[in-house]
Amino acid sequence: MKRLSLEKFGKVVVKVMETLPQRWQPYLQNVVVDVQEEPDEETLRKAGFTEEEIAAGESLYGLFVPLDVSTAWGGDVVDLHDLPHQILIFKGPLEEDFRSRKQLMVEIRKTVIHELAHHFGYTDRDLEEFDDNPNPFENETE
Repeated sequence: MKRLSLEKFGKVVVKVMETLPQRWQPYLQNVVVDVQEEPDEETLRKAGFTEEEIAAGESLYGLFVPLDVSTAWGGDVVDLHDLPHQILIFKGPLEEDFRSRKQLMVEIRKTVIHELAHHFGYTDRDLEEFDDNPNPFENETE
């Protein structure tokens, strides 16, 4: 598959978001999904990558970024459920690892759900079976 422009990749992400399983829709309240080309080194370090892993080219497919209320609201009391959060989808690593359009779309779906799951308390261990399944949506009924 030919590499997509950031704009066209963003349109693929929009299509994928429209196909997320119904049970995940409530979790998308107050979540903005953005597309970036690549995570920067600072982001990778914050995500726990070592200098060796970064030098070897390891990367992220996505990242959940909660709103930093400490700087946004100066200590006012707010309901965190009403605040917007962000999921970043990284185009470069996904396109590098998943060359077919179908597999790319599956992996974007998996990435969005994975990041939402982390936000709602799931651990990497909780998500192992889901992440290891090439297409966890294959037999899905809405």
